Amino acid sequence: MKKHDGDRPSLCDVEEKILLHYRSQLPQLTQTIIAHCKEEEGIRHIDYAPIPSKAKTIAILHQYLEIVFPGYFHEEKLDPVNLDFHIGQGVTRLFDMLSGQVINSIRHDCSRYDLSCQACIERGYRITVEVLRQIPSLRSMLAKDVQAMYEGDPAARSYDEIIFSYPGILAIAVYRLAHLLYEQQVPMLPRIMTEHAHDETGIDIHPGAHIGEHFAIDHGTGVVIGETTTIGKDVRIYQGVTLGALSLPKDAGETMRDQKRHPSIEDGVIIYAGATILGGNTTIGQGSTIGGNVWLTESVPPGTQVLIEKPQLIFR
Repeated sequence: MKKHDGDRPSLCDVEEKILLHYRSQLPQLTQTIIAHCKEEEGIRHIDYAPIPSKAKTIAILHQYLEIVFPGYFHEEKLDPVNLDFHIGQGVTRLFDMLSGQVINSIRHDCSRYDLSCQACIERGYRITVEVLRQIPSLRSMLAKDVQAMYEGDPAARSYDEIIFSYPGILAIAVYRLAHLLYEQQVPMLPRIMTEHAHDETGIDIHPGAHIGEHFAIDHGTGVVIGETTTIGKDVRIYQGVTLGALSLPKDAGETMRDQKRHPSIEDGVIIYAGATILGGNTTIGQGSTIGGNVWLTESVPPGTQVLIEKPQLIFR
């Protein structure tokens, strides 16, 4: 032992002793954690079948955005000369990335729930090709979404600004890809995608929702759109809007799965900030306007304005 100032141990010696005392407890702690991981079924994945990768799924979204909005998210300059090369390379890369994660998702469910063979490899390739086949129509819908945002927002200077910076268009773009995968009954990936967009934008759109064209989310923070929501075309919503379910029982995860729990919003509706619309039997009729902070659990006829009575202000 090193000695300093007579027989006093150095501070380094003291620190080493303290560290050794606590580190020596780690092997036993590790064994306790391992035993618990082996016993607790619900929150572990210990299997030979690979689980989907969240990081790779996020990388898929970046590749997808490069294809649906060419030139905006490329690190290299995109011009008419190299367009074919970049799009061709991007589509091939997206096929490889997406099919791998689709296959892992299907294989995971097959293993986790002891299903009969799901032909995961062939099905994964087929689903991915089908998604790629729909990219042109998806781009047409996104073009109308960008147009809707531009038309309704005098602060927007250009389509470029909206594509680059608006959280609403990012959330909608991710939702539209996730919805295609959801419709193909791909497990987990659609939700990973929309929850990543939720993290990035504050906008929570379930991939199961059905949303028509020319859809705009202005500002967007705090927007929630539930799984069984249906939204027509030419709809605009503002920040803090909730399209949700009524209060659910504790066993709703089993008893109410696949039931209509969220509202239907018809064409041409505007829903202002902070409004909450709940319930699977609630329909907001075509061309209606729902004012800010309104709470609705019943249907509204077409062409209706629903407003909160003006509050009385107190000035002191």
